[in-house]
Amino acid sequence: MKTSVRIRRELLEYLLELARDFYPNEFAGFLREREGVFEEVLIAPAGHFGRNSAFFNTWMLPMDENIKGTVHSHPVPNARPSTADLQFFSKFGGVHIIIAYPFTEESIVAYGSDGGPMKVLIVD
Repeated sequence: MKTSVRIRRELLEYLLELARDFYPNEFAGFLREREGVFEEVLIAPAGHFGRNSAFFNTWMLPMDENIKGTVHSHPVPNARPSTADLQFFSKFGGVHIIIAYPFTEESIVAYGSDGGPMKVLIVD
């Protein structure tokens, strides 16, 4: 199992901006990976982004084998996954990034599909 995740700095900065723009609501998206580095986000189609949760229909995602992870924000200073997050992680697989308030690099935490923490490596 992977113990770290690599993410392009430009994407990371964009995700932080999205979290700030959606605040006080959560946002959610799917991460596209190329050559072992997350480089793009697809915002969940037809999503509902509320203060306590984000809902979306995964059937509306494009068939894309490069989607290897998810990202969502927590509008509170807590990046621990909820019970619902852990259930989703176990079903969707891959890497799951949570960006907690105040939406800085230090408030980003990645988890594997088992809910175990992963190290986030920023690639320029």
